[in-house]
This record gives sequence, structure tokens and C-alpha cells, in this order.
Amino acid sequence: MEEGVARRLKALVERLAAAGWLTQGRVRTALRDVPRHAFVPPVAWTGEGDRVDRATAPERWLDLVYRDDAIITQLDDGRTDVATGNGRFTSSCSAPSTVVSLLELLDVEAGHRVLDVGTGTGWTAGLLSRMAGTENVTSMEIDPLVSARAAESLKGAGLSPRLVVGDGGEGWADGAPFDRVHATCGVSHVPYAWVRQTRPGGVIVTPYAPGFASSHELRLVVMPDGTAVGRFTGHASYMMMRSHRQPPWPTSGDEGAKSATQIDPRTIGYAPAGADLAMGGFLPGVNARGHHQDDTYALRLWSTQAWATATYRPGQRDYEVHGDQNLWDEAVRAYFWWVAQGSPPRDRFGLTITPETETIWLDTPTNPIHP
Repeated sequence: MEEGVARRLKALVERLAAAGWLTQGRVRTALRDVPRHAFVPPVAWTGEGDRVDRATAPERWLDLVYRDDAIITQLDDGRTDVATGNGRFTSSCSAPSTVVSLLELLDVEAGHRVLDVGTGTGWTAGLLSRMAGTENVTSMEIDPLVSARAAESLKGAGLSPRLVVGDGGEGWADGAPFDRVHATCGVSHVPYAWVRQTRPGGVIVTPYAPGFASSHELRLVVMPDGTAVGRFTGHASYMMMRSHRQPPWPTSGDEGAKSATQIDPRTIGYAPAGADLAMGGFLPGVNARGHHQDDTYALRLWSTQAWATATYRPGQRDYEVHGDQNLWDEAVRAYFWWVAQGSPPRDRFGLTITPETETIWLDTPTNPIHP
């Protein structure tokens, strides 16, 4: 199998480099020294339904492991057998391109003290250990069984970062100050504990998914005054930290008040990432998700206080809104504010974190978006 691993690993590295994901030599070295297959379970499958068992099809298993796909490793927080492939994805070995993208944003040097939030399979903790030194990496995982499996895989790879079972949103005060904080799970807001536990000039990199449709890469630098400032750099779709998952859609059965809008719900629901950041900035705590059924499209907006659904059906001149009309109107106003600014893309937006606030801004921190 070793010859097959070397060939596939070389091809993966070449693909990532050709696509522009992989540019830093130290990340390339880590990928070669900490092979992915050492952290993937014997039964591997992707969210697209590709599934293979190493015991019966070792070559196909390696092919899947060294593709640029996330591999699902847990369903329903462990309540469902992952081999069934039927349940909510709650942990994975992330796709190599997304792993590399976050690692390059993190800009790790040898000797940096790193907090890795979301151990998962342990592969990313292993890569960070190779880059910073295994004695400098602390990796946190909320699920003790997941952490235990990662410990076995890391030991097999000859790596021994500190593994902590606990809520990564609280950070690890015993190891502070950190030079780098790296998250492998999405957050709806940046925990201030990460800022507090990072030294000035340190970097925080995390997938950021406040709830308004898109998910984003976020790179923050911690300032001497205890704030953190940074920009959104690209797309990053990760499973959410357990304590940051979206609240459930209201299930009271009440259709709510009915009204009408001239705005096609797809205008809001299909809006690009820059618009999602603007709408999320104006409507903090509001979630947005679209649902298709045949030719119908329904956009749901909801928070813990209100909800609204706007529905597109073919042939209609106006579109139905059920629920809180004001919530729908606020989303529409935020969208057209974004249009009036020239439809700025994602990378023109940034975020400032203080002990009390989290503020999205356009172009510069002096131009904040206020709810």
C-alpha cells in the first residue's frame, strides 16, 4: 500500500498546487509527512454518497482518501452508526483544499503555540504539529470518543499534541497565550475567549457562518488593546460547533400573517456572499435558508424572536410572505443597501471583535454596519 500512498499523495499535492490552494512550502511538507490515510476510518464515504470499505477494496479506499473531498466520520453526534450513511453529518475529515486554505491563512511558524479547535480525526492537529512542533499544539474536541480515536491515530503517526476534551468555544486558558488559534468547525460568532487567549499580533483563523446563507473564511489579528480585526477571505463550509448550531425552525404549525411582496424571494436567497455578509450585519441572529420543491422555492428567515417565509411560484406577479412582514422587509432593505454600495464582493468586508461586540464593516473598520 505504501507505493500507492506515495503516488496518490504526490498527485493530490500537485492538484492542490495547480489549483492555487497550496503555495507555502511548510504546508506542502506537512501534507507529505502527515499522510491523510492514517486518520481516515476503515469505512470511508463522502456526503455525495461515495462509500468504500478498506478491508474489501483497499485501492478504491485509497482513491477516496486522496480525493479532494470531505470524508464523513460521525452522524448525529455519534448516535447513528456512521457506516449507514443516513443521518446528520456532525464530524468529518475535511477536504484537503479547505484544510490547506485555512492553514495557509494561519501562517504558522516553528515554535508558534497553537490552539486547534475541533480535533475531529486528528489530521489537522497532526499537520499543525509538523509545522509548529508537536509540543506547541493543543487540540480541543468536545466529544470524548472522537478525541480518543484521534489520539490513537496521532500516536500511530508518531505525533503527540496535547489533546483536551472540552468546549472549544471556551478556549484553553491553561495554555495561553497562543500565537495562533485555528478552528475546524463553523462558528456563528467569534468566541471572545479566543481573542483573550491570543497574544497581540497573534492570528485567529476560523470558518464563520453567522446564519445568513453563506459561510466564510475569516482571518483576524489580535490587537494590543484586546480587540481583533480582520477580513473575510473566501468560502469555508464546515460543520458547526455544537453550541453554535442554528436554532430550529419554529414548528408551531402557525402559518402566521399573510402578505405579499414584489421582490422575488430568489433575489435574496440566491444573493452572493457579499450580500449575505451585508444582510447578516444588518440582521444579527437571523438565519436564512432556501428550500426547493419541484418548481417552488421558499426562503425561510428566522431568529429566536421572529420568522418569515417568502415563496416563489411560477407565473405569479407577486409573492406570498407568511409570518413577520417586518423581518422580510428588513432583509430586503439590507439587500438593496448592498446593491447601492456597488454590490461589493466578500473580500471587501471585515469584522471587528471587542469584549462586548462583533461588528461587520465594509472596506474599513471605520465604516461599520449597524443593525
